[in-house]
Amino acid sequence: MLFNSIDFAVFLPIVFLLYWFVTQKQLKLQNSLIVIASYVFYGWWDYRFLALIVFSTLVDYFVGRQLEKTTIKKQRFYLLLLSVIVNLGLLGFFKYFNFFVDNFVKAFSFFGYNIPSNSLNIILPVGISFYTFQTLSYTIDVYKKKLEPTKDIIAFAAFVAFFPQLVAGPIERATNLLPQFFSKRQFSYQNAVDGLRQILWGLFKKIVIADNCAYFVNIIFDNHTDYSGSTLLVGAVFFAFQIYGDFSGYSDIAIGVSRLFGFDLKQNFAFPYFSRDIAEFWRRWHISLSTWFRDYLYIPLGGSRGSKYKQLRNVFIIFIVSGFWHGANWTFMIWGFLNALYFLPLLLLKRNRIHTNVVAEHSALPSVKELLAMLMTFLITVLAWVFFRAENVGHALDYLMRMSNLSLFSLPEIRPTFLFVLLILFILVEWAGRRQLYAIEKLWLKYPRLLRLSVYYIIAIIIFLYGGKEQEFIYFQF
Repeated sequence: MLFNSIDFAVFLPIVFLLYWFVTQKQLKLQNSLIVIASYVFYGWWDYRFLALIVFSTLVDYFVGRQLEKTTIKKQRFYLLLLSVIVNLGLLGFFKYFNFFVDNFVKAFSFFGYNIPSNSLNIILPVGISFYTFQTLSYTIDVYKKKLEPTKDIIAFAAFVAFFPQLVAGPIERATNLLPQFFSKRQFSYQNAVDGLRQILWGLFKKIVIADNCAYFVNIIFDNHTDYSGSTLLVGAVFFAFQIYGDFSGYSDIAIGVSRLFGFDLKQNFAFPYFSRDIAEFWRRWHISLSTWFRDYLYIPLGGSRGSKYKQLRNVFIIFIVSGFWHGANWTFMIWGFLNALYFLPLLLLKRNRIHTNVVAEHSALPSVKELLAMLMTFLITVLAWVFFRAENVGHALDYLMRMSNLSLFSLPEIRPTFLFVLLILFILVEWAGRRQLYAIEKLWLKYPRLLRLSVYYIIAIIIFLYGGKEQEFIYFQF
């Protein structure tokens, strides 16, 4: 079920009314309703894959309960290993089986050995990368004794399958989200209004920004040999805004919907395109995934401790694994490798933590130095995004080569004025709200209520009038 669909527009009010007017007095009933609603939400796409979520839920619930019963280190380790093997095994099979088989066959054919391919027609379950990491955070934290294992399987199932963030995040830690299922939720008008405001902005980013950019991105990337370098640059920039509007828009909707039900999810995007270097960008982009890899992979590997070699090794591991997490294609790993290269000078010069505050924190405009730093960071990010969007490595390399010739300085063949205007307005609003959790959180609160409502209605009208052709959220494929 898509957030930007009529189905969800009907589904959400029904669940909301049942949640607050029928099950409000009993916490377990509320949690049960969340489980049922989440399974309906997920099963709307393909009910057969509900078995995977249920199976993963039961395995990790069982592992947590057993970890509570034993203090023997070897037994605890084997229990953790069971959870890791089951979860990553399912993820590996559905997401990477064909990738490894096809590359194995290609490797042998390179040396003259023809091996028949046994690739399967495997359908990738929506959101498997997200809920797999979410359940793993639970067992790892229980293993490390950072979290008490739960005895309430309904609450745990609700945590695993919580429908607002089930298929594309944010990837919530068990330490943050799970305890909220044990606390009585009281309806808060203020939280609900704030949630609706964030949903509105998320829908604007997805439907107006991302979907309109997607139309031109698809044309340019699918026919890149027909266009000049300047048009290819426009296509790459449009994709940067497409993926940001698409994914951060999903996160805003997920967080806003969660607030309607009395839950607080972590911020997942913090205006990453206003970053002054690539290290700051990765502290602001897909925060839930970046911090997951930091805490469960980077730090256990040694993090920034130890020799320079180990520090560099850890950086490359974390970025390449992050790229591979996104998809079974060499393009994603090259994208991760490029970001590691971008990060390298900052690490060597010990400048990877110099930008931890908000850009132009105490002024309306950035300094010339800050502006140039943001533009440079955005440019190298755009170049890396080409690999993320391309069908294969050859496509990406040819795209970049054609983009870098003299035609880069010509007038683009595709220059939709209305989209440029929308993007400029979008950037200005995001800049004005960059100190908040999302751009319009407090942007017009000081103005009279009638004026605020007028602005929100204008945003809603723009969504209906200028929304692009409905597109699936990009991160559904991951």
